[in-house]
Amino acid sequence: MTATSDLPSLTRTQKAAAILVALGKPAAGRLLKFFKQDELRALMDGARELRTIPQAELERIVAEFEAEFAEGAGLLDSADTMGTIFSETLTPEEMTALMNDGPVETATDEPKPVWPQLEQIEPARVGAFLTNEHPQAAAFALSKLAPSFAAQVMIVLDKPVRGEIVKRMLALNPASPAAVAMMEAHVRAALIEDDSGKAASGAQMRVASVLNELDKSQLDEVMDDLASAGAVNLDAIRAQLFAFEDIVFLDQKARVTLFDGIAADIVTLALRNASAELTEAILSAQGARARRMIEAELKADPGNVSANDINKARKQIASTAIRLSGEGALQLPQTQEAA
Repeated sequence: MTATSDLPSLTRTQKAAAILVALGKPAAGRLLKFFKQDELRALMDGARELRTIPQAELERIVAEFEAEFAEGAGLLDSADTMGTIFSETLTPEEMTALMNDGPVETATDEPKPVWPQLEQIEPARVGAFLTNEHPQAAAFALSKLAPSFAAQVMIVLDKPVRGEIVKRMLALNPASPAAVAMMEAHVRAALIEDDSGKAASGAQMRVASVLNELDKSQLDEVMDDLASAGAVNLDAIRAQLFAFEDIVFLDQKARVTLFDGIAADIVTLALRNASAELTEAILSAQGARARRMIEAELKADPGNVSANDINKARKQIASTAIRLSGEGALQLPQTQEAA
């Protein structure tokens, strides 16, 4: 079948198949689990009858669904691509049942409604998400939220973005069931499901691991910059930050746990040029013999000890504290304050 410019000749199922393929494998795969078996079979049948859809025509299809998610999509190899999406998303048993018209076991628990769950998320995070969506999709999402929460989201949006979204809300038409289902699935996958939470948590850990490599003064400066820029989830990031100088804020039990497995020569090197308060906090967590040995080493001529070596020893101790916190062996100061 050659490319066609006759949009009405496409069935609703063919249009849905076109949009799914345009979304790409990762996004389409997340959506497939929300379809029933007969709908999946219809999508596969519809995709077999498609070959190539020009970019302009695909945009018209997306506009009809009022969920414009086709980002840079152009030509479409429907049957092969749809088959690949199915095979990489469904289990072998589900694929066999789908192709052989057999039964497929489906989950009996219906997912919770999306929009009330969305209202439990920080407005700033929802606003950041909607900023990156098409204004039509963002307008639809805001129209589904409680007015009080939607207002909180609106105030965090940049003025140009907010104006465009409000303009579309004023002219918003009822969306088709398919468009509603796709938007709800998109929001669920991006903001609500556990995978999204894990991804956000993983991103926070990656940021924290980078920040932990900075010196204390540099770290404080960067955190101030992030706060001024309106970065979200700063408290979650702070809970994973720890500098050598923060040892003074640990309680005695936590300090003893921290230094239990750290060699005395590392402790001695880290204490070079440390403040009296920090030195005492660390020495108080040592055994009597280890304390005497460290104090004697600190009074002796250190020889050719570089600032870089001292910083490495301090970061090793700080990294140990972060690891022990992750294992639940001790609480970092920020975590203690939040408890």
